[in-house]
Formats: sequence, structure tokens, C-alpha cells
Amino acid sequence: MSTPTKVGIIQFPGTNCEYDTQHAFENFGCETVILWHKEELIPQGIDLLVVAGGFSYGDYLRSGAIAKMSPIMKALKVYADEGGKVLGICNGFQVLTEIGLLPGALKRNEGLHFISRHHHLTVVSNNNVFLQHCEAGEVIHIPIAHHDGNYYIDDAGLEMLRANDQILLRYTDANGVIDNPNGSIESIAGVCNQNKTVFGLMPHPERAMESLLGSSDGRRMLEGFLSA
Repeated sequence: MSTPTKVGIIQFPGTNCEYDTQHAFENFGCETVILWHKEELIPQGIDLLVVAGGFSYGDYLRSGAIAKMSPIMKALKVYADEGGKVLGICNGFQVLTEIGLLPGALKRNEGLHFISRHHHLTVVSNNNVFLQHCEAGEVIHIPIAHHDGNYYIDDAGLEMLRANDQILLRYTDANGVIDNPNGSIESIAGVCNQNKTVFGLMPHPERAMESLLGSSDGRRMLEGFLSA
């Protein structure tokens, strides 16, 4: 009998998606542990670290700016530098860009409004553990809920993303035509690092686990980590 995947989920003051994330991974039979932001060590045996969505520290200063100074961030950086897999969802994506584990930055939505709805995404690359169960070019339907989801990177950085196959997802309509809800450069909804071990996306796959809730497309996204 194989050992279940062990998932650590980082929790800050203001995090509000940690239990949704926990439920999603436990639905796959994973062992999960919630890690408070003041922890200084990552427990042994963690197969995946998730920085969950929400509003860490109320998004004061800017999204993720205070969270990056939490004690657990040093341990997360060490974990990532040693090849550990990390997933940042929404506010978690913002945190990962703030600490430099992912390139670019997340700015205020172009329309200056909080957006909360299901949105279509096109899978740009499945050459990674996160999206290995999805097809390149496939359109999926995942909830978004953010105020600061406008992904930005300079021209040189964007060229690096393209060259290294680091663009994961784009906002589109149901037919795969660009439909950009927040002003993100090239309609980018998610990226990874060059080593394809650190992943960040604004949409919420943990909220798309059951058709009853509007979509089960999130299942194939998250289960990629189970067979990594």
C-alpha cells in the first residue's frame, strides 16, 4: 500500500481558503496539515506546500507584502530551493511573487473592482506536474475571486516565460478566445518557475471539485501532484 501524499497548507491571519484546500486534497486521500505562519520549520515528509487564498494581513500595503516577512517564509524558500513542490493559489500566488519564488507581480484589477465568478481558462502548457492531467489547448471552467489579479511582468521577463514554457494558463472564453477579466499581460492566469516545481495561479481549483458547485475541472489540476 502506497503512502498517501502529504500536503502542508500555510495559514496567515486573513487566509480564508485553507480549509477548502484541505478538503480538496483530503478528498483525494491525502494527509494534510495546516501550518501557522509563525512556524519556522516545514515538517518532514511534506510532498507539496500550498500557500492558500484569502487576504493575508488584510492585504495591507499590497497583497502578500506583509506575509512575505512571516517566519515560515524562510522555511518555504529553503523547501523550494531544495526542489520541493509549492503551489500558490490567488493570494498565495501574490505571496510567491513577493518573495521572488515566481517572476512578475500582481497589480490591482484593471477595472478596480473585486471580481468573483466562474471563468474559462485555456491550458497553455501541461509539461509540468500540476497540469499533467489536462490537455494543452483544453478549456476549463474555474472560479476566480480577486481584487489584485492583474499579472504584470516586463518584456524581458515575458520573453523568458515564453522561452522556458512557464506560462500555464490564460483567461479565455468557452471557445478559447482571449477574455481578460483583470488586465493581466497576455491574459496570463498562472505561471511556474523555470524548474517547474513552484506554481502560481489566480483562479481557485479547490473550489471546482464537484459538478454540484458548478465545475469539477479543479480535480484534474490538483491531482497532478498526486502522481508526481
